[in-house]
Amino acid sequence: MIVDFHTHLLPASFHERRADIAARDATFGALFGGGGPMTTADGLVAAMDETGVDLSVVLGYGWCDPEVAREANDCLLDAAARYPGRIVAFCSVHPGWGDDALREVERCADAGAVGIGELHPTSQKIDLAKDESVGPLAQLAVERGLLINVHGSEPVGHIYPGKGSTTPERLIAIVERFPDVRWVFAHWGGGLPFYALMPEVRAALANTWFDSAASPFLYEGRVFDVASRAVGAEHILFGSDYPLLPASRVADQARGSLDDATAQAVLGGNAARLLGLADG
Repeated sequence: MIVDFHTHLLPASFHERRADIAARDATFGALFGGGGPMTTADGLVAAMDETGVDLSVVLGYGWCDPEVAREANDCLLDAAARYPGRIVAFCSVHPGWGDDALREVERCADAGAVGIGELHPTSQKIDLAKDESVGPLAQLAVERGLLINVHGSEPVGHIYPGKGSTTPERLIAIVERFPDVRWVFAHWGGGLPFYALMPEVRAALANTWFDSAASPFLYEGRVFDVASRAVGAEHILFGSDYPLLPASRVADQARGSLDDATAQAVLGGNAARLLGLADG
């Protein structure tokens, strides 16, 4: 089973309303104000069929505008309802919305969402490791069994739209603050898995997973082997960041770097267990 744990959908109208939404929502503006690919549920499933992906997890973005967030969340929930067994939905909110954020997560969880995110702390202007508003959201995630996906940022390397500044030291601080949350850090967590060679870091990351979204834009293919050895292959989730990249391009990196058994776990087995789709 191949599970792409990091894909994105947006309402079809967002393409035509790109300038308006970019002006209203800072995260959308950072990611799509100058362009950027978008897709719908039908486009995603067609791409999955072409690349051999069985199941996709669709994520939101770190929304700043509540109305934009609700419209985008509805799009993800509708996609999951239309394609059961092929699409699983997260929902995304801004922790700073307080009770409104909690109500939106509850609404989405009741409709089938399995997680919160992707959060973008930089464009959302929130410190997940310090801001008091994060606590109730983290508690709700634990109570409802929801995962939380956070965008990770590399402290070095090239700049790209939406890179942000949620670097490894900030991500580990989030984990230490909320150890009971099941965290998924996107884009290899900005390189956090490499620090798992430090025993105290590896111990702290026991309840944390890392996805490989946009990996070919960031790392050589051997990142799959290096990260798996450093943090443990069971903590690695295949993610493409489709429609930014086709799933096959990232999957080819994994297959070229890992032995068959490890590749099978990274490409789907770990995700299936995390989502409760298979007996661990």
